[in-house]
Amino acid sequence: MTDIGPAKSPDTLKLLPGMAVICLWMLALCALGLIGVITHSLPPAVMIICVIFAVAANGLLKLRRWGWALTLAAAFLSLCYGAFMLFRFHQGPMIVMVVVNLIFFLYLIRPEVLERVK
Repeated sequence: MTDIGPAKSPDTLKLLPGMAVICLWMLALCALGLIGVITHSLPPAVMIICVIFAVAANGLLKLRRWGWALTLAAAFLSLCYGAFMLFRFHQGPMIVMVVVNLIFFLYLIRPEVLERVK
């Protein structure tokens, strides 16, 4: 019998580089929202969304299942918002937000990512 190698225990699973980039993206969206609220170009209710982005990034950094789910929902809702702004108000730069969030959403549903979160 040959030994293929030691089985990976849940404690040895580490954060993937793509997951770290997604966390940075969520924190960047949080910062942009807070800057918008501070400069009075966005309503104060946007702070709730900023908190959700920050909590999602924190949960994903800690490899928690709820953090993964919250990040997945945040990426999907950001994708929908960007698509709405693109098609309804013809804001061309929103295509970047749509594409980036679509890539992140598709990355988060990969089996490699799912096996990392507890």
